[in-house]
Amino acid sequence: MLIRLAIAEAIAAGTIRVQYRRWAKRRVKAGTWIHTPAGVVVVDSISECDPESLTDDDARAAGEPSISALRKGFRGADGDPVWRVEVSFGGEDPRVGLRADDDLSDDDVAMVTTKLDRMDERADAPWAWRTLELIRERPAVLAADLGAVLGLERDVFKPRVRRLKALGLTESLKVGYRLSPRGEKLLDIRRSDR
Repeated sequence: MLIRLAIAEAIAAGTIRVQYRRWAKRRVKAGTWIHTPAGVVVVDSISECDPESLTDDDARAAGEPSISALRKGFRGADGDPVWRVEVSFGGEDPRVGLRADDDLSDDDVAMVTTKLDRMDERADAPWAWRTLELIRERPAVLAADLGAVLGLERDVFKPRVRRLKALGLTESLKVGYRLSPRGEKLLDIRRSDR
């Protein structure tokens, strides 16, 4: 579920507590964490609603100026259900602090190394360590271009980088990525151990 920055900031401030989406099927469930630039947005509940019953007040509660603006933002087919998603602010994105933490203990290194090795073992071809090295060598390069180096389509490459980001190893830039201080330190340790 994508949330615009202004809406995410309003959720963080507590002035917006609901969102509406039109999806063929429910895409989030209660308890889902959504990472936004404003922090973590938590899905508190989700239920199907009648789009014809929505009013300008409902739209304003969701951060839109009118019901027509809310409906204009709906994606999907006209017959798809509309979902009422109650949300709250869950706090700062924990990955931000993790990225900056480059004081890696031996246990930290072993845990992250094991996770990366498993990612490589489960894939058709190893990618996790190669992707970290590639991002180190080529920061701020388009995802499609980086993926092409590894023989991966952009739509395959980007979710893989998100898995590395979840471990605090990479950071998204306006264009492309870079290694976080944590990712840099991990690669330095790996190189020194070889």
